[in-house]
Amino acid sequence: MPIEVELTGMRDKIKSIVLLAARRAWGGVEIPEFSVEIPELPEHGDYSTNIALILARTLKKPPLEIADAVVTELKTQSNKEHWFQTEIKTPGFINFYISPQQLAENIKTILKKKQKFGQGSKKKAKPRTVARSGSSARETVIIEYSSPNIAKPMGVHHLRTTIIGQALVNIYTFLGYRVLAMTFPGDWGTQFGSLIAAYKKWGNHKKMRKNPIQEMLNLYVRFSQMAEHDEGFQEEAKKEFKKLENGDKENKKIWRWFRKESFKDFDRVYKKLGVKIPYIFSESFFEPMLKAVIAEALNKKIAQKGEDGSVIIPLATEKTPLLLQKSDGATLYATRDLAQMKYRVKKWRPGKIVFVVANQQTFHFKQVFEAAHKLGYAPGVELAHVKFGMVLDSSGKKFATREGKLIPLETVIDEAVRRARKMIDDLDKLQQKAKPRTVARSAPSAGEKQKISRMVGIGALKFFDLAQNRMSDIIFDWDKMLNLKGASAPYLQYSYARLKNIIRKTGALRSDLDIKLLKEKEELALARHLMHFGETVAEAATHYEPNKIANYLIKLAEKINSLYETVPILPAEKKIRDSRLALISAAMIIIKSGCNLLGIEMPERM
Repeated sequence: MPIEVELTGMRDKIKSIVLLAARRAWGGVEIPEFSVEIPELPEHGDYSTNIALILARTLKKPPLEIADAVVTELKTQSNKEHWFQTEIKTPGFINFYISPQQLAENIKTILKKKQKFGQGSKKKAKPRTVARSGSSARETVIIEYSSPNIAKPMGVHHLRTTIIGQALVNIYTFLGYRVLAMTFPGDWGTQFGSLIAAYKKWGNHKKMRKNPIQEMLNLYVRFSQMAEHDEGFQEEAKKEFKKLENGDKENKKIWRWFRKESFKDFDRVYKKLGVKIPYIFSESFFEPMLKAVIAEALNKKIAQKGEDGSVIIPLATEKTPLLLQKSDGATLYATRDLAQMKYRVKKWRPGKIVFVVANQQTFHFKQVFEAAHKLGYAPGVELAHVKFGMVLDSSGKKFATREGKLIPLETVIDEAVRRARKMIDDLDKLQQKAKPRTVARSAPSAGEKQKISRMVGIGALKFFDLAQNRMSDIIFDWDKMLNLKGASAPYLQYSYARLKNIIRKTGALRSDLDIKLLKEKEELALARHLMHFGETVAEAATHYEPNKIANYLIKLAEKINSLYETVPILPAEKKIRDSRLALISAAMIIIKSGCNLLGIEMPERM
């Protein structure tokens, strides 16, 4: 029997035994940090480490000599069951090849655990992160994302924060963390004074009831245009907001109505996207806490009050201080961010708070994070700004209409589904032509086609974003997004549907695996790739990069299709067929599990 190895954490396992071997070879020498990577080319092994190159600087010995000593220790102490082979490559890399027997154990584990394969054990919280007796022992991660402003439709500019944020929620939940998904909608400030003033001037109750979000946007735009030429409008907006702050009943009623309609609209869009954000704390929620934040900062002598009445927090890492309060007494977004951080840490004791917000807010979060630590609002809490680039049109300009107006996100979602439906119809016609007349083929119903179109269209929209480096701007391209042969969600979904069709013909997922019968290079390449799923998910979480999972899935689909097109499955001799069916059953589980993490549904057929 091969040694039991947790293959979803194979990279960590190898790093551990390499470290132990190096310590045994050179007792007393401190081993510096080294890496274990997955090589791009299969001929360089399943894993490769640079420890010999790193140690050469300390030991003043040739890397090849160091690599040889490490490998000798590995063979003596860690590989008695021969679960890996090693080779040394110039200038001193040690490459690892995992044995077929261990690959077989990995596949059997996938077939046993199914969608739970690769899941992390429940992450134990550090003592400081446990809020109170009886609370969960799992480490808590708060992820804030999406956060649209009320009184406006969600725009295409909300696409990336919403999709990336939800993917991170899925990934961290999968890895065993207690995840609190939150949104921080904008519902406070002078702009809402403008909207209230506009409604009092020109608002039509019937129009508002019929199409509330569009009517609010129209009123706000009209009022803003007037305010550009007449300062009286600006003063009126300040006056109406001041009344709102002071609890004026009429303004409160209007404001609550606008919020209610806005949240209904957000929920509809989230539902279409398959996004769930259970914790909603808008800016107004923290308004009663702001005076205390300012007073605390002044009392601790962390903040300074200017002669004009403004309050600032000087920062060590930034030349520009953080403005906590304006000279007229008004607070800012940063003030509310500090209040919400203090509230969240006190209430949930998270180990980490993640803010999925665009690149443009980098300076803001640098200031807020430093101020939060100075104030003692986030002791020992990791604060992460997960930033991302803009969505650009085909010409490389900001994605908008010719008039520069907001493009509703719902419009983009509906267009994706419409285009997917056309693709499904075209694919159905091709498949009908490809089938001989004597072969009966049950065509999907109109309802099933629409369901598949929704999965494909929305999946394409999500994957197009998540497959790219989040730091880069992305150029919106419908053709790439819905390409059945490219790096796209439809390509993954079609690959899955192909496997599903094979399994459907045989009755169920198979587990009759004999790894000795899998000798084709396509079979072994697929088996080896399946081994890397768990560590890919963990790496995506560590770096907040869902694109690592997306890229893994594209390579997986390529290996699936290479196998499908070159190796006979159903016509093969029974034992070989059963082993191949077990392999593709495992591949089906992983491709579906990976897509679920990205929020992409898999149709049973296409």
